[in-house]
Amino acid sequence: MELRDIEIFLTLAEELHFSRTAERLHVSQARVSQAIKAQERRIGAPLFDRTSRRVRLTPVGEQLRDDLRTAYDAIQAGLSRAADSVRGVTGTIRVGVMGALGHELRGTIDLFLGRYPGCGVRLQEIHFSDPFAALRTGQVDVALLWRPVREADLAEGPVLFTEGRVLAVSAAHHLAGRSEVSLEDLGDCVTIDLGTLPSGWIEAMVPSRTPSGRPIPRGPHAATLHEILTSVAADAFVTPLNQHARHYYSHPGVVLVPIHDASATEWALVWRANDTSALLRAFVETAATVGSRSLDLP
Repeated sequence: MELRDIEIFLTLAEELHFSRTAERLHVSQARVSQAIKAQERRIGAPLFDRTSRRVRLTPVGEQLRDDLRTAYDAIQAGLSRAADSVRGVTGTIRVGVMGALGHELRGTIDLFLGRYPGCGVRLQEIHFSDPFAALRTGQVDVALLWRPVREADLAEGPVLFTEGRVLAVSAAHHLAGRSEVSLEDLGDCVTIDLGTLPSGWIEAMVPSRTPSGRPIPRGPHAATLHEILTSVAADAFVTPLNQHARHYYSHPGVVLVPIHDASATEWALVWRANDTSALLRAFVETAATVGSRSLDLP
């Protein structure tokens, strides 16, 4: 099996979507389909169950994914270290983070600086109201953003953290006394307006419809976390937040209630697709070595 075919398989196993896999790898969708069919012929069993509505790994596909991932990562890391030993990796990488999540990167940063003592790391805050601007203007080299990021000029890399969601409501809100809420409850509420951001990225955090299909009304716009918490306390709207808000943020008059049926938030590294610098690659590969962990914060 060619290394590129392994990469296609592993990416499709993560995305479970042929067109997104093609976009991420900058190949045609036909190339993705051909690679998977060739692997299935070689193995003698389907790797994915495909329907018009979804793509899902078969048990054979799951086993192959688990077996190939470690080996593939080791090969890529070895190739990168060999190239870096020739060129050398130097400089300071600028990492865009949202608020307190920079603290959660400490382990990755420490490992990176240990591997590349000639390098530095500078954290720079970015805001959800304009999450991609700092990357596109070159103010940061890489950013930690929630998935999915489906922008043609940006590349999405390894997932570093996963976490649940909470609903921020005012202390006077009728949901404030609940031990947990459902996404279906949002159909009876007014939620934050996140502005003109890419719709898929907004939907991942603040859906426009409940699981049963009821529309979720949008309310006032807010551009910073302080604006959000102030508006929630004034009962102007409710909004889903990531679970780490319970650990890092508190605000008078705001109650954070777990959302029991929300999908987990995945935080991944994102960078400019045309950036091939050794410094960026070294940081991303170090982060991939650390792997993903759950933010089980109190």
